[in-house]
Amino acid sequence: MITVQDMLRRLTDVFRKDPESNVGKLMSIFAAQLQKLEQTARRVEEWRDIDKAEGTTLDRIGENVGQPRGMATDEIYRILIKSKIARNLSKGDINTIITVLATALNTNPSEIRIVELYNDPIEPEPAAISLIQLPIERINAVGMDPRQFAQIVQKTVAAGVRVGVIELTGTFEYGTIDDPPDPNAGFADLDQTIGGTLGAAYSPGLVPDLPL
Repeated sequence: MITVQDMLRRLTDVFRKDPESNVGKLMSIFAAQLQKLEQTARRVEEWRDIDKAEGTTLDRIGENVGQPRGMATDEIYRILIKSKIARNLSKGDINTIITVLATALNTNPSEIRIVELYNDPIEPEPAAISLIQLPIERINAVGMDPRQFAQIVQKTVAAGVRVGVIELTGTFEYGTIDDPPDPNAGFADLDQTIGGTLGAAYSPGLVPDLPL
């Protein structure tokens, strides 16, 4: 960032380079304005990033990829935009679906696991998949209903493929006196400052639609 001292150092030696001099005070005014311009330029550059853009700037990013906002918050809209970009490049195979979901949730692909149901021992189905591992924390962090996230999954898979049961993995685990669990994985305290999160399993149902 440009400072008064930087500007004064660029003056020739015929000028007094004291910040309290008349020239120094004039440079202070210039420096303050240039700093504001630098901050604005930096903000514009940062808001090109989906994770940092907000409001109407995020709307414009969504318009560029053909993803309407609807009533989504900025947090949910970021997921919609990311998944839309990834879906535009998706081939519909399992690895691509995992990549799309990992990109949308800002998580590692290794945290997501999908199985095909064509060889399910109980209810085999030729054109269906089931998510048996998906981090629930990322969905909770943006305030999205897990069933709404299922809509993103359904839009990502190939046409005609059904999304079955989705299992969201939590962090809760039991321990023993000799081997207690991590503070962020065991029971919570009264203030809810520590403790693990419970997982969940559900089948996609009727919830407010997202503009996908």
